[in-house]
Amino acid sequence: MPKTSVDTGASKPNCNSQTPSAPAKPFRLSVVIIALSVAVSAFALYCGFPLAGTPTIEAEYYAICSRHQKIYTVDQANSRVDCFVVNNSIIVATGSLADTQRLVNLAIRYVPENAIVVPGLSDSHGHLLEYGASRQLPLEGTATINDTVARVRKHILSTPALFNNPDAFVRGGGWDHTSWPGASWPTAEELDADPVVKKWPVILQSKDCHAQWVNARALELSGTLPESVEGGIILRYPNGRPTGVLLDNAQELLKTPPLTEDDLVQRFTVAVNDALAYGLTSVHDAGLDPASLDFFARQAAHGTIPIRIYGMRFFDENAPYWGNTSAPLIGAANGRLTARSVKIFADGALRTGGSALYEPYTDNPSTNGFLRLDSEVLFEFIPRFLRDGWQVNVHAIGDRANGIVLDAFEASLKGVNVTALRPRLEHAQLMTKEDMQRLGRLGVIASVQPTHAISDMWYAQDRLGPERVKGLYAFRSLIDSGARITLGSDFPVETMNPLAGFYAAITRVSLAGDSPHGPGGWFPEERLTREEALRGMTIDPAYASFTEATLGSIEVGKRADFVVLSRDIMEIPAPEILNVESAPSPKRLQAPTRISPSLAIASETNNTAFRRLLPSPVSLTTSPRLTR
Repeated sequence: MPKTSVDTGASKPNCNSQTPSAPAKPFRLSVVIIALSVAVSAFALYCGFPLAGTPTIEAEYYAICSRHQKIYTVDQANSRVDCFVVNNSIIVATGSLADTQRLVNLAIRYVPENAIVVPGLSDSHGHLLEYGASRQLPLEGTATINDTVARVRKHILSTPALFNNPDAFVRGGGWDHTSWPGASWPTAEELDADPVVKKWPVILQSKDCHAQWVNARALELSGTLPESVEGGIILRYPNGRPTGVLLDNAQELLKTPPLTEDDLVQRFTVAVNDALAYGLTSVHDAGLDPASLDFFARQAAHGTIPIRIYGMRFFDENAPYWGNTSAPLIGAANGRLTARSVKIFADGALRTGGSALYEPYTDNPSTNGFLRLDSEVLFEFIPRFLRDGWQVNVHAIGDRANGIVLDAFEASLKGVNVTALRPRLEHAQLMTKEDMQRLGRLGVIASVQPTHAISDMWYAQDRLGPERVKGLYAFRSLIDSGARITLGSDFPVETMNPLAGFYAAITRVSLAGDSPHGPGGWFPEERLTREEALRGMTIDPAYASFTEATLGSIEVGKRADFVVLSRDIMEIPAPEILNVESAPSPKRLQAPTRISPSLAIASETNNTAFRRLLPSPVSLTTSPRLTR
């Protein structure tokens, strides 16, 4: 077989360092009026839960209030307020409860005593369509290869569209060979040992999306594979025969039928349903091929995008350069869809041994990983895209990959306004101290994923050694270098739940409360504060997507995107954050029904009173909504 001290919340932190006991500031009298090109219909909202029923606000003029100053604005000048007022989907005032109650003809709704309001939450790095695909046959948590194969068999037998069509491809994702006994790579033979599974072409993506495990039928349909692949690896037996696992660029050799419109709608519907249920109002989709971008554009034209999507277009060095022939898409569907950035892959992943390192892997000295692109390609195309007005976002995980990408950025950013360009390192996982300092000096944004840290911490030192591992997921060091970070999950690699990311960022312990360094956290000196974590999910992703003037905080003049949480994640003991569900069980969107614009709302599923706080966040009959 081929191988290859917990934050307790006692300090009660507050956003932007304003003390919790500070009185709410009076209303700003300079009300901002913004004309919108598309009128927004009323959304259903009920916060007075002691009353019976679920009345709706029909007016576009309303206020959201907390009797305990539990509205966290992420506004540096005014970090907590009693109330904010919305007129035609724009926040027109923030201030005290007394001032709000004096306003006439204003519908006021109060959040429950233990609830808080925060700006709409954003995920700075996710994959919507891939997430939808992964939910069709999820393979996370399987204990062995045999368990995984058994799950595939059950899926085939219980899915009529597959069972009745042996030519249909079986797709799934989420397996993790590092969690299986022996940490051995799986093989095609192990899939085909099951007499049911072997009849269908099977393609299963790994947890980190950097490997595909396939059976013999899928290999056969892909034809003769080349001996080698630039930027990828075909795992082989000593006799040269493929084992059934393909890494990074080698995955592109697998031949599969194109997705149908129904396939795309189904995946999209699953993904946005879950995003809304988790309280996400914005997602940065980290890599759209032309077909996916066209699909999103069609949804925008039809008005069926219920969240804000900030798309990154894939870079393919073998395709004609498009940076000077394609115009960036900015604010389509009245702000629901933007695609003004390019996603470039520099290397692979740490889990699969594809991240490019300066020195060999500690647990496999025969390799130091690989680059998926020659460095010359980075030095040629990064400045070209920047000159043509595109934000450049580069996937870089290993220290060598991060160093080379920073070399290319440094050469490209001389004499230019970096604020106008806002280049990003996607992941920025392993970096030398010198490169961390350079990142801050250059003004490059680090797009990082806290749940990756608590997932990888169990094997990281074996892979990198006791010294080099200190530069892995060093979030505090990145901030101290002067770098701006923004937080995401990389779903479906990790959970889409932003509260899991918040928890991971402030504790650096597993969801079970432990780490290789004990319950105090894995390298606890690299933890973020709660204020930093909240900023990393609100105003920082807004900055990283050029929307900080209109999104990311509860401030006068900004869009009224906000989320209600049933408990105060800024003050409760950290382990309890994981009990704050992001939404009541939502009514699922029924593809291909037109998707109503929606406001993501969070609550505890086991709190009956709070479940009456707001209607289902993705209901098609009552339409709480994310503002246009």
